[in-house]
Amino acid sequence: MRSRQKKPTIYDLSMLSGHSPSTVSAVMNGTWQKRRISERTAAAIQDLAEQHAYKANRQAQGLKSSRSGLIGLLLPLYDSRFFSAMAQAFEAQVRLRGLCPVVVSGNRDPEEEHATISTLISYSIESLFICGATDPDGLHELCQAAGLPHVNIDLPGTRASSVTSDNFAGGQLLTEAIIRHFQNSGVKPPSGRELMLLGGRDDDATRERIRGFHAAKRKHLGDDPEDCVRMTSYSADNTRQALEELYAKRGRLPRALFINSSINLEGLLRFMAEHPQVNYADLVVGCYDYDPFASFLPFPVIMIRQNVDAMLKKAFDILDNPPERPILYRVTPELITPRTALPGPLDVLKQFA
Repeated sequence: MRSRQKKPTIYDLSMLSGHSPSTVSAVMNGTWQKRRISERTAAAIQDLAEQHAYKANRQAQGLKSSRSGLIGLLLPLYDSRFFSAMAQAFEAQVRLRGLCPVVVSGNRDPEEEHATISTLISYSIESLFICGATDPDGLHELCQAAGLPHVNIDLPGTRASSVTSDNFAGGQLLTEAIIRHFQNSGVKPPSGRELMLLGGRDDDATRERIRGFHAAKRKHLGDDPEDCVRMTSYSADNTRQALEELYAKRGRLPRALFINSSINLEGLLRFMAEHPQVNYADLVVGCYDYDPFASFLPFPVIMIRQNVDAMLKKAFDILDNPPERPILYRVTPELITPRTALPGPLDVLKQFA
């Protein structure tokens, strides 16, 4: 009978790495940052553990320390590059801590969000990142009752700390870039009526973007009619229908569009597919999402890319060092010019033969 190969232990990794068993243990159970172990040392030990097929006994760890080694991320959906980038970056940062990421979706449904978090709590997750939830304060009550550390991302709550994009600054930045594109091209800027915002729902992110949109229009155009915002939810088809109504009423599209997300941008593409005869050459679009494919459309598409890495880093900092009172931290987003293909989260994944 073939003998079963002996599984490596913490002490084996200690001898191979030249670091103490306690250092190796801290790296493997995810507490190395609290021990002030360098990221370089942690990465070297983790690579060594992978080479020698070391597997932490999570069940034994949980019995000893009441810790599961699981960290949760609740997303609304997986339908945009922003949320997929959030999931990729979250998983990478959790694994760097020697823990196991659990990523789930609540489908932008309050009941589904509550049921999903209740299930995660039953699996003894150690902390939870709540991203884009419809009811962050209600979810806070659920987490607080279970003693579960948590932080809001993307959409803020009032009862737990939150990390969001600076959506007012981003909305202002994108609107100004749309107007400036006309000026730089030697073309008369649009009137207030010719620059419209489509998409989003009545949440904090959309409200702040709209506030920035109005502020930039008043500053640079002077004219800002009230009917230049159409909330179509995060729905491609609703956005297409809104464009159909505008086209039927005006006989043409607005000269400039601020599109609130890549899902809403898909609504514009659906409209284009149904109206190939329309001249889109003079259209300028701003999209509050980054997608490299959309960047190369035949008309200029100026984009906002939210800084996912910085948002997650701050969220981890908040969980590692909880403030006495809930705080709201806003991260500045990045303006992306047309015809730009930037590196994405998949670029840093390990390549396997």
